[in-house]
Amino acid sequence: MNGKIITLNQFIIDRQNEFSYASGELSRLLSDIGTASKIINREVNKAGLVNILGDYGTINVQGEEVKKLDIYANEQLIAALSSGGECCVMGSEENDDIIEVNTEGVENAKYVVLFDPLDGSSNIDVNASIGTIFSIYRRISDGPKGGTVADCLQDGTEQVAAGYVIYGSSTILVYTTGHGVNGFTLDPSIGEFCLSHPDIQTPKDGKIYSINEGNYADFPEGVKQYISYCKEKNSAEARPYSSRYIGSFVADFHRNLLKGGIFIYPPTAKTPNGKLRLVYEVNPLAFLIEQAGGRATDGKQRVLEISPNALHMRVPLFIGSENMVKKAEAFFAVEAEKV
Repeated sequence: MNGKIITLNQFIIDRQNEFSYASGELSRLLSDIGTASKIINREVNKAGLVNILGDYGTINVQGEEVKKLDIYANEQLIAALSSGGECCVMGSEENDDIIEVNTEGVENAKYVVLFDPLDGSSNIDVNASIGTIFSIYRRISDGPKGGTVADCLQDGTEQVAAGYVIYGSSTILVYTTGHGVNGFTLDPSIGEFCLSHPDIQTPKDGKIYSINEGNYADFPEGVKQYISYCKEKNSAEARPYSSRYIGSFVADFHRNLLKGGIFIYPPTAKTPNGKLRLVYEVNPLAFLIEQAGGRATDGKQRVLEISPNALHMRVPLFIGSENMVKKAEAFFAVEAEKV
């Protein structure tokens, strides 16, 4: 980069030729997401000083306690994406149904945005890393009003952009528009995201596996065997691997993206369809990992090719370094064939 500071907005404008569809509008939409994440970051950083920690007192559609900061992050994203005129409809993990946009000119808005406003919310009160995940699609509906549920239930292969923000020791925004993956670190002294991780490529192999082993007794046998494989001593294959699990999907994914590794949330007896939400969490990071040279499947098929049948549909997930995911799939497939 020759010492030159490149901000997120500069980078988006410079790379507009990558967008084959309404480049100026998509650029503004990405910029709006960046602005909302700065506001969320500000509140995350002072969460211990103000009354936004702890439970909000309601249960979201997933049956989970809603945290106050979840509500704040959700409101900020909705406000930012409603005001620009580029978004016709939204979907949020915190909302049961689609979020209609009623601003003037919405009938001409060309994009759909789906998001998890605050991933890893169980970590809010203990100062561990949390994040925001987002996904952008082109509108497929038409008519005099805003978008529809069908706009939000497109296959992951139809995404035009996706990414995440991780709020940790530093705040980093990582995104793709289908032409590689780039990361930007927030410089609080100037209030701008600056290019810090250009052209991210995840290693083909890694030494980290991320899974909640507390659920081990409920794992499919193939997953248990893969975990045993990860723990075996084999110097030729650099095993055993390191077990790292934060419990925040964004945080575990970000580490594995940069260092190489695999994240697994398999089907279990308690959650036979998996736990992660296809449209809000899985598809965005699957799109991103593929652009970085990695792989994402449900153990059997590419997750981006799974057609969502509901806004809060869940799927199992094997995601990360290509060779590690393929090895885990092989263990999973052998046991599946015996059933």
